[in-house]
Amino acid sequence: MAFTLKVNGTAHSVDVDADTPLLWVLRDVLGTTGTKFGAIGTTSQSRALQQAWLDLDVVQCGYCQSGQIMSAVALLKSIPKPTDTEIEESMGGNLCRCATYLRIREAIKSASQQLKR
Repeated sequence: MAFTLKVNGTAHSVDVDADTPLLWVLRDVLGTTGTKFGAIGTTSQSRALQQAWLDLDVVQCGYCQSGQIMSAVALLKSIPKPTDTEIEESMGGNLCRCATYLRIREAIKSASQQLKR
C-alpha cells in the first residue's frame, strides 16, 4: 500500500503493507536508523530529560543518545535528586564519541530540578 510520510520536514513516498510498524518503515525503508524502539516518552522523568537535552544542546552526533536518555531516566526514577558522583557512576557505561559528558550531567541535573516543581 502506498503512503506518504513527512519526516523531518521532507515528504517520503513508501510502499509497504498496511500493518507494517512505523518503526520498521522509518528504520528499514527510509534508513533513519537513529529511530529506536522504546516507550520512555510518557514519564515525567523522560519528558523533563528530553526537554533538558534540547535546552542544553546535548545532542551532537546522536551515536549515544538513546542509551544516555534511557540510563538517565532509570537514574532519576531510582534517585530523583542525584549528586554529580551518582550521575557519573550511573552514566559510566555509556560512551559518547563527542564527549558531551558535562552537558549530559547538566541536563540530568536540570531535569532533576524540573521534577521538583
